[in-house]
Parts: sequence; structure tokens; C-alpha cells
Amino acid sequence: MAFNRRAFLNLVAGATATSVLGSTLGARAATKKKISAIAFDAFTTFDPRPVFALADQLFPGRGAELSNAWRVRQFEYQWLRALSGRYADFRQATEEALVFAANLLKLDLSAEKRDRLMEAYLELKAWPDAAPALRSLREQGVRLALLSNATRPMLEAWIDRSGLESTYEYVLSTDEIKTYKPDPRAYRMAVEAFGLTIDDIAFAAFGGWDVAGAKWFGYTTFWVNRLNLPVEQLGVTPDGMGASLTELVPFVQASS
Repeated sequence: MAFNRRAFLNLVAGATATSVLGSTLGARAATKKKISAIAFDAFTTFDPRPVFALADQLFPGRGAELSNAWRVRQFEYQWLRALSGRYADFRQATEEALVFAANLLKLDLSAEKRDRLMEAYLELKAWPDAAPALRSLREQGVRLALLSNATRPMLEAWIDRSGLESTYEYVLSTDEIKTYKPDPRAYRMAVEAFGLTIDDIAFAAFGGWDVAGAKWFGYTTFWVNRLNLPVEQLGVTPDGMGASLTELVPFVQASS
């Protein structure tokens, strides 16, 4: 869980990676797969920092601590529910994790504060580099989809607020199949939607754990490592890596 603890603590602090962390790695160059389509984790495109900034506003001096505990428990609840067959959607798991985190830290989470933090999740907008990069990929003829654990209403709200309505061919929520990434069934959604082979599709991940899950499934992977984190020690590495979606564009061009 190192990714969750470090990543979102850095997000609350406003730290984002500014340097290019890498491009095509040796394994990617060796396979020379042509990328015809890309499935994106939503947070590669949509910036979650306003949620955690609001936490700091509502709990001055404790926002980073709350956000860190909240985000860790959010993933743990999702994965536990997926493994146990006790599914609840992203919004419910996120709200339950928030309540737990506040109780853990002995913070007075009123109904009003809880609702404001949850509603903030519907108000995310794209990272500044997202729209130009996505437009460039579409101009290259690359097909695009979102593949996220977030619910479809959340994804559609983010798309609308960011002016990306015509960007994605598919908006895929794992809520449709009642599980979460890294369940292989979640990654399979993009293969079925695009109607392509797995070798034709790349997966762009925000989290190191998502890189590993997509790589285990068989995708070519690109890590949008906005937080300058180390590669997870799970026996796999991303095929490409960069600090933003900008670096994804030449990575895809190199596959053609």
C-alpha cells in the first residue's frame, strides 16, 4: 500500500511530478506491438487534488492526515469487497472509508462535512496536460476509453466538467460487472469493448498497483507517474513511464 500512503499525501501537499521519468523501456522496444487503442485509468486524466484540498480546509492542519488515511482505506475496502464477493460501488466504499478515517483520527465529521467531501468527487476536472495529449492521440487514429473503478455517473460528471464529451469511444466502469481493478475481469472490459486483441491495446495507469494489474492481465502498460514514485515491487515493470499524459504521445508514436 506504499503507493496510496505516499501518493495522496503528496497530492494534498500540492506536489506533482514535473520531470519526465522515462519513456519506452527495453521490454516494450523488444515486443514492438502496435498500439491501436488505449484504456485509461480515470485519475491519469482527472485531478483528484481538490478533494484533498477541501479536506484541509474543513480540518485545518489535519487535512493531509485525513486524506492519507481515507485514501488507503478506500482502496482496502474496494479490494476486500471484491475478494469477498461483498460488492459496494465506488461511492459507497469511498464514503465508508471517509467515516472510518475520521473516526480513526478522532475528527468530528459532521454530515455536512461528509457530504461536501463526497460531492467534491463529482467536481473533478482534467489535469492541464490531458486534453492536448488526448486530442493528439485521437488525431493519430488511436481509439480511447476510460476504464475506472469509479461509477459511471462520476465519470460522466468529470468528462462534462472537463469538456471531454467527444473524447472517449467508451466509458467503462467496473461497477457494471460489480468488481474492482485489479480483478482480471475489470481489465477484460476494454478488450471486449474495443473488439481488439490484447496486443493491440495499451493501458495507462495512475497507480503503480494498477500498472501491475494491467501488466499481469497482458496489456502493454504506460505509467502516468505524476507523483514521481518508485516502481512497485511486484515482479513487473511498466513498458513506458512519464510524468504526465504528454509523454504518452511519443510512446504510442514509437509503436507504429
